Amino acid sequence: MSEPIDRRTRKRLATRQAISDTATRLFWQRGFDAVTVDEIAQAADVGRMTVFNHFPRKEDMFFDRDEEGRTMLRNALRQRDHDVAPIETLRLLAHRLVAERTPYVDFSAESQSFVGTIEGSETLKARARAIRDELAAVVEVALAESAGRDPGDPDARLAAALLLATWATAFLEAHRIFRRTENSERAQAAFLAIVDRGTLGLKAAMAGTPYA
Repeated sequence: MSEPIDRRTRKRLATRQAISDTATRLFWQRGFDAVTVDEIAQAADVGRMTVFNHFPRKEDMFFDRDEEGRTMLRNALRQRDHDVAPIETLRLLAHRLVAERTPYVDFSAESQSFVGTIEGSETLKARARAIRDELAAVVEVALAESAGRDPGDPDARLAAALLLATWATAFLEAHRIFRRTENSERAQAAFLAIVDRGTLGLKAAMAGTPYA
C-alpha cells in the first residue's frame, strides 16, 4: 500500500515545484505585480485551483522556501550539541550554510534577480517583512524550548529579535557587495563577518541566560 502513496507524494511535490519554477520565471521576467495567478496556471499547465491548493497566496510561490527555512532553524536548535550554547549553534549554522553553498546564502547573479524582484514590489516587500517577524517568533520558541524555558520567555524574545536583526543586516550587506563587485566569495565573507560580530554582541546582551 505504501508504494502508491509514495508515488502520489512525489507527483504532488513535482507539481508544486513546477508551479513554483514557472511562477519564479514569470516574476523575474515581468515583475511580481504584473503576473496573474491565471497566467501562472496556464504556463504551468495546471488549473487555477491546483495552484491555490499548493500556494494559498501568490507571494508563497515566490517565497517557496519559507517553511523549509523555518524547519531548518528549529532543527538546528533541537538537534544541537548541548555543550554548545543556542546562540553559538545558530552562528555555526550560518557558517555551515555558506560552506555547503545552500540557496539561503546564495549571493550571485541569480540571487540579484530574486532581490530585485522583491525591491520592485510593495507586496513582496511587505511579505518579506512579515516573514522576518514570523522567523523571529519561530526562533524565540525554539530558543526557549532548547533551554527548557516556557514559550514567551522575554530573554528568548530579545535574543530572537537581535539575531534576526543581525542576519537581516548581514544578508543585505552581502547582496550590496555582490551587486557592486560581482564577487560571491567577498559577499559570503561579509555575510559571515557581520553574523560573527553580531553574535558577539548578542552573547554579551544575553550573558547570564541559558542562551549564551
